[in-house]
Amino acid sequence: MSRHARPGRPRELFLVGIDVDSMGGSQRVLHTLAQGFAECGHRVELIGIRPSPEPYQYHAAPAYRHTTLYTTAPSPVWHARSLGERLHPVRLRRAQAHRTERARARARLTERFAAVNDGYVIIGSPWAADWLTSIASPHLKGIGQYHESFLQARGSANLRLILRHYPRLEKSVFLSEGDAAEFRRLRLPNVGVMPNPLPFRPLRAAPLDVRRVGAVGRLEGVKRLDRLIDAFALACADLPGWELHLFGDGPLEPALREQAERLRIGDRVRFRGSVKDMAAAYRELSVVALTSEREGSPMALAEGSACGVPSVSFDLSAGVRELVEHGRTGILVRPGDTAAFAAALRRLAKDAGLRERYGRAAREHVSSLELPTVLDRWEALFDEVDR
Repeated sequence: MSRHARPGRPRELFLVGIDVDSMGGSQRVLHTLAQGFAECGHRVELIGIRPSPEPYQYHAAPAYRHTTLYTTAPSPVWHARSLGERLHPVRLRRAQAHRTERARARARLTERFAAVNDGYVIIGSPWAADWLTSIASPHLKGIGQYHESFLQARGSANLRLILRHYPRLEKSVFLSEGDAAEFRRLRLPNVGVMPNPLPFRPLRAAPLDVRRVGAVGRLEGVKRLDRLIDAFALACADLPGWELHLFGDGPLEPALREQAERLRIGDRVRFRGSVKDMAAAYRELSVVALTSEREGSPMALAEGSACGVPSVSFDLSAGVRELVEHGRTGILVRPGDTAAFAAALRRLAKDAGLRERYGRAAREHVSSLELPTVLDRWEALFDEVDR
């Protein structure tokens, strides 16, 4: 019997995403689930459609099979400016090579699906569901996930893809009750809620005795770390010893470094890059900060809370509100309000007792997201669909 969850009958489980190997919250969730399912006795294969340009190793010894269908990363989108460009021999050869690889990838997945008699396909995103439409798998049951908020879906092509593809699946699962309710209002059938599991549960909480604010995520535009640097400069300019630590890599690092220098806090903003032991990284912090443009149920808030670290976050979605209980486990701020965010950071930085109270409550608050509990919910979902 697995140490993670109650045993169920062994099932064939395929987890499919577009890019499953980059460093990111949704990728971490897929690898965490794949490992947990495998340790429960299921036969599990994690399938990435395209290879990651910057692969990250989530498990040193994965208990699941791992496959990538395409052999090369996608080329940048090129829009021809003329008929001559559209019919250029180089462009035509590239288009033919792309069609050939796509056909080969679809044939590989069709063969993998045909190798089992029954089972489940857990689809990690609407774009993966769109790619899978040409794959015949009537003997497999489908469950569609969405790792963002309803608000993000409504402002992008994701809503159209969800409404087109997810009604054909046995179940569509979202990260929070609030997001699920919005999709039900659009008459999406078979809507359910399935939270993301924590990838770790530290035995000890963070001591909260270091003067560090931290953020975890790719250094890219959607994370709006420029706002965090502005807020930190406002909050801690006259608080000696406080530092801002940014965990993650990305294209905006040079611009963020320049911003920190311009605000005269270059020596107090630390760029930590990718870190293997994230549980240890959170234990180095006293506040977790999130200033993204959009989020569904951000793993940084859940993981920080599991380590007993209070949060300051923009109030971005129902998923964020379920992770951070305002005034009890952290502080929520109106999205985009950098001055209010700075005031919240300053409040926690100056009050060690408040940090400790919020941190203890945060650790308890996310206990339902521990991997064994979430795997039990998946087992119950499989049983429900099988009936």
